[in-house]
Formats: sequence, C-alpha cells, structure tokens
Amino acid sequence: MNSVSTIVKNETKCYHCGEDCLEGKLTFEEHSFCCNGCKTVYEILSSNDLCDYYSMESTPGFTIRDKAEHSLFDFLDNESIKREVLDFEGEGFQRATLHIPNVHCSSCIWLLESLDRLNPAVLDSVINFSSKKLTVNYKSDEMSLRQLAEMLDSIGYGPQINLKDSDESKKPQKTFDKQLLIKMGIAGFCFGNVMLLSFPDYLGIAGVEEEYRSFFRYLSLALSLPVVFYSGSEYFTSALKGAKQKFANIDVPIAIGLLALFVRSSYEVIADVGPGYFDSLVGLVFFLLIGKWFQSKTYEALSFERDYQSYFPLAVQKRINDAFAPVPVKELKKGDEVLLRNGEVLPADAILIDDYASIDYSFVTGESVPVARKKGDYVYAGGRQVGKQVRFVIQKEVSQSYLTQLWNNDAFGEKEVHTKLVDKVSRYFTLVILLIAFGSAIFWQLTDPSQTWLVFTAVLIIACPCALALSTPFTMGSIMRVFGRNHFYLKNADVIEKLNATNTIVFDKTGTITETQGEALKFCGPALSEAEKALIHTAVASSTHPLSRWIKQFTEAKGFDYNIESFEEIEGKGFVSVVSGLTVKVGSAKFLGVEKSTQNNATQVHVSIGDDYKGYFSFEATYRKGLSALLDALKNKFKFQVLSGDNDKEAERLKSMFPTGSTLRFNQSPEDKLKAIKEIQAKGNDVIMLGDGLNDAGALQQSKVGIAITEDVSLFSPASDAILKASNLMDLHKFIQLAHEGRNVILASFILSLLYNGIGLSFAVAGELTPLVAAILMPLSSISIVVFTTVSINLISKKIKLK
Repeated sequence: MNSVSTIVKNETKCYHCGEDCLEGKLTFEEHSFCCNGCKTVYEILSSNDLCDYYSMESTPGFTIRDKAEHSLFDFLDNESIKREVLDFEGEGFQRATLHIPNVHCSSCIWLLESLDRLNPAVLDSVINFSSKKLTVNYKSDEMSLRQLAEMLDSIGYGPQINLKDSDESKKPQKTFDKQLLIKMGIAGFCFGNVMLLSFPDYLGIAGVEEEYRSFFRYLSLALSLPVVFYSGSEYFTSALKGAKQKFANIDVPIAIGLLALFVRSSYEVIADVGPGYFDSLVGLVFFLLIGKWFQSKTYEALSFERDYQSYFPLAVQKRINDAFAPVPVKELKKGDEVLLRNGEVLPADAILIDDYASIDYSFVTGESVPVARKKGDYVYAGGRQVGKQVRFVIQKEVSQSYLTQLWNNDAFGEKEVHTKLVDKVSRYFTLVILLIAFGSAIFWQLTDPSQTWLVFTAVLIIACPCALALSTPFTMGSIMRVFGRNHFYLKNADVIEKLNATNTIVFDKTGTITETQGEALKFCGPALSEAEKALIHTAVASSTHPLSRWIKQFTEAKGFDYNIESFEEIEGKGFVSVVSGLTVKVGSAKFLGVEKSTQNNATQVHVSIGDDYKGYFSFEATYRKGLSALLDALKNKFKFQVLSGDNDKEAERLKSMFPTGSTLRFNQSPEDKLKAIKEIQAKGNDVIMLGDGLNDAGALQQSKVGIAITEDVSLFSPASDAILKASNLMDLHKFIQLAHEGRNVILASFILSLLYNGIGLSFAVAGELTPLVAAILMPLSSISIVVFTTVSINLISKKIKLK
C-alpha cells in the first residue's frame, strides 16, 4: 500500500461515491477519489480483499468528505448508554443491533455482512435490508461498541443511534411514501395536460389551428420528460441494477417499454412525421404509480403482520400487589418486578434483586455453561434461569422481534427455497416476455406499423410474475394468522412446509396426551404437617414441570415464610432444593433411592425432607378428551409412536386407543427419547414430535417438526419449532389439514396467475389492448392473487372449524 497519491486538476467522478471531484482529485491504484475519506475507505476494502464491493454496483459508497474525527461516538463509552444500545453482553462477547440509514443496494448488504474480513474481532454480521438494522456479534475484549461504530462510520455506514426511539415494542406509526405521492402528482398533472394538448390530433385539425400543432406536440414532449425520467425513474434504476447482476427482474420489460415509447414518440415529433404516443406514455406511468400505491395499501391491509412474532404468547410472572400472576410480556413496563422459575427465559433487560442467579445464555451465544449473576447486576434479555426462582426489575420494554430472532437462531443458515423458486420463475418469465414483445413488434411492423409501438409496450406491461412471487408468502402468512388465533404458534413459515413433509407422529405421554385433574392427586404416606406442606410448596415453586404445578396447589399452606436457597433440576428424574436450610428432594423413586410402590399403577412423585422420606404423590392421570377422535382423523396419513418416561402400566390401555401397528416405548429417559427419534428417522421417516418442551427438548430439536405442548405459556422452549396450547391439541389434524390445503391454494394462485398472463398477452399481441389498460390491469392481477389467497385460507379455516 505504498502507492503515491497525486493531485490532478481535471474534473472527474469519485470511484467510491460517484460525486464530482470539484477541487482536484486524489488518485490511488489508478482510481480517482473526491476526498481522503473516500480514498481511505477504498484502501481499507482493498487491503482486506473486499473490492468485490465495487463490482456489484458502480460508485456504491457514500461520500466521506468533511468527516470529523470519531468524537461523534464518544458517548458509546458511557456504560449506561452502552447498556441501552447493546442487545447482549457476556464474557468477551457482545451483540448490538444498529440502524444503518445508508444501506441502499446489494453492495451495501455484501459489505456489511463481510465485516469479519475488515476486523477479525467481528464474529458475524447480518443486515435486515427492509428495516436497515445491522446485527453484529463481536469479541468485546478486542473491540468496543464505540470502535464498532467508528469502523462502520469509516466505511461510510455510520450508525444512527437514537435512544429515545430505540423501543421496538411501541406501536409503529402509520407511514406513507411521500416520494411516491409526489411522483404520482407530477405524473397526474402532466397526464391531464398532455391529454388536452392531444385533442387537436384526436379530433383532426384544419386552418388556423395547423400552426399550433407542432407547438402542442413539443409541449407534450417537454411534459413527458419529468414523468419518464423522474416519476418513472425507479423502473430504470431497478432494471439497471438487475442488469448489472445479470438478472432480468420484473422492472426490465417495464423500463424497456417506457423507453421504447418515449424514443419512438420523440422521433415522430422531432422528425414531424406524427404526434407520437405521449398521451399513452404519460398515462402509462401515472397508472403504474397508482397501481403501485394501491398495491402497497392492499398489502398493508391484508398482510399477516410481518413481525408475526407478535402472535407468540410468551408470558411471565409479574408482581401485582402482593402476589405474582402471569401477564403477557408485551405488557411489561420499565420498573415491573418479575419472577423467573427454573428454565424460564428473561424476556427483557433487567436488574437482579435476589442475592444470586445462574443464567444460561446458550439461547443467545451457544455457550451452555451458566453465568453467575449477583444482586444488582444488569442481566440481558434472552438468558434462561437455571436453579431456584429469582426476581428481576425490568429495565427495558420487551423487544418481541429480538425474542423471535433468538428462537430462530438455529435457522440463520437456512435459505428461503420459495424465494429462489420465484427468482428462477421471474428470470425466465421476463426473458420469455421480451422475446414475445420483440416478436410481436416485428409482426406488426410488417402488418400495420401504426400498431407496432403500442403492441410492443402493451406486451411488456401486461405480463407480470409478481402474482407468482406473492402467492406463497401471503398464503403462508394467512395460515400463520389462523394458527395464531387457535393458539398454535410457529417460529417461522418454513414449519408449514415441514408439516406437509412428515409421515410419523411421536407423542410424549405425561402432560401431552394426559392431563391431571386436581381431584385425582393424593398423597400416600404419613399425613404431612402444615410446615412440611409449606416446605414442599416452596421447593416446587421453582419448577415448571407439569406435575409440579399440581403439587404446588396441593401443598399450599399459610403462615409460613420459607426461603429457597438453591434449586437443581435433573431432566427426567426430579430436583433437589434447599429451603431454609433443609434439603427437599422431589422426583422418581429411583432418584430418591427408594422402592417404588406397587400398590397402585398411578404416576408417583416421591418426596423427602432432609434425610426423612415422606412418601409420594399419586397422580391418576386421565387421557385428554378427544384423543381417540384425533388419532382416528390422522391414522390414514401417519404412523404413531408413544415415548413415555413412565412404566408400562398403561400399555394395554394405550394399545386399545392407538391404531394397530403403533409402537409404544416406556421408561424412556430424555436421552432414550432422542435416540428413538434418530432411529425412526434412520428408517426414512419424517417425524412430528409432541412433548412438554422441558424433558423432551433434545427429541423436539431432532425431529423435523418439534411441537411443545404447554398449559403454561410462560414456559418457552427454544428447541421447538412450534408451541401449541394443550387445550388445542385435539385440533392438530385441522392444523395439518390447513397446511396441506395451503399448498393447493398456492398451486391454484399459480394457475390463476398464468391464466391472467396468457389471456392478457393474447389480447396484447393481437393489438386489442392499449398500454393504458395494461397499466391498470397489471397491479390488479397481483392484488387479486393476494385477495384470493387470503380469502381462500380464511374460508378453508372456517370449513374445517378453526377460528
């Protein structure tokens, strides 16, 4: 990098940002730059082998001229401000999400997702183009938040940090595209005037009016200029970007049609051989913009919420007066006190007010070793409490999108198959349309030259693959909305496709296909004193296991104030808790080292306090009402298996309920369940696993679709692909049916789109369709597909009796 920079006085364009080099230029490696800032950015990119940035887009950068030294980001050294900006901070690791307003093209995306090549302290970076949000994971012992902001600023992508507006949980204000409205206004004004100026040509002119003919035509030409090159500029820009990427996007035929009509019309006026087609040209742009505006309003009204995570029902225990009660996390405010039990996720940044806590951040960082936190520590959202229940005071309102991003962390490497399919369809679709347009133009030039340009443009405008691109996302979105209304929550739309590709359903037993009624619980052993009940009640309060909830209700006792000192839960076995100095063990007979009672076949949960074995709780579980009907509805499409951690006392009863050929496995530990899923998959089966999300986490994650069944929406399982409220389990066959019907809706919308294009093209090629009518029909085709998919899914859901 020892090249010499020289000053040259002749004016040229900056290689980085494209601005004029007004006061001389700097050259480096045979490229010209308007200032040292742009030259420095190029040097940074060049030294890190990132010059592909410039091959994707000409002059993709922004001017760095007159940039101050980086005192702009001094405030990020302030701990309290840094805490507001960071998503997460751990030992040697930080995550920040920053708003980057300068993101505008594929080059920007490529560069911002290659930050690890600029600085090895960056672990990875992902940009959300639509929201212009950049999420960066980096090594905090090698790079500070301020240094990250300075690095981004040095390459022309300075983050915009506004702490007042950083709360994502607030309801977004409705916005409108001001620039689009201005373009529509200009196009509408010019369209009206060009139509008036075209009347003499429409009606025929003679005598004194002849002398105004040329003037009116040139005036129409002048009025078309701002319409084509300002109002219609987006079509040309998009087409050029697609061409640079060697990709023929949908704007290519529109841009070609506009340009062809403009060039031909200009030629006729200048050569004085005809009036041209300025009325059609200006009207075409006007109606295209109206269609675009109408499309956006329709999509806004019909669209499933893009942040579909708002359907996700996570709740948390919040202090209300003198007791804790579950509330949806979206209702949490700064200053609220919340209680987290073992295995529950902290939904927002908070300060710990109990003496200590153990936080598992594997959900965020992938590191499974819990991190110790003490009273007064600031704890970031996304951590899972391990051990005894602890209290926090919320410091930030909940970012629902951040929680769902964490839920989808394992899917970051997955690609949208649907998007790739649409890209391929659009690419070949556009090329075919161009061939048809040029073929039609040649035919009409030989048959009736007056029709050539109108037919050519009408063919380019009428054909539109947008409907193909919209059918899948809007169908999936509508299905997710129906699922959400029926308490079935998916982590992403890909789960719907996965549901369609399964052939085996595996059920956990306890808490999934069984439910425990309060009156079916009894304690077997010497009667418990009120003090002993209070000790057990305090111990089980930290557990989120389905059976712990019933024990907690059974052992409620007043007048005691015991404190839980420690809590450790062993999956599939039980837990050990220290309550006011006494060790309380709750779990299986084997876990407590005692003999299991043979007097009854009920589920048994044994208890000891200190070294004194007290007895066991007996659960006479009942199978959920409607289970037989559910199995009957699914048996023709699926094979069934049951994986139970209990003994085989229920084997005969389960055999009578499940179809012949179903496999029942008992005494299954969490490890056994995971192994069983792998065995089923090894035989070529695709599995839906339904479990409680706690003991079944490994099996849920291994399955093609893991569904956590929960009666307590505060128990969030990141290992699952979906969360289903237990009371809606009997609607499972309806969910699967709706997912299957969704494929038929997508197929039908594809056929409708192809019919529209086929009919529209035939009229256009035959010269029966003007560009103006084509401009009106094109957006209506997309809107009709969106309405069709949305209405179809709603009608199907009502037919199969889903809300």
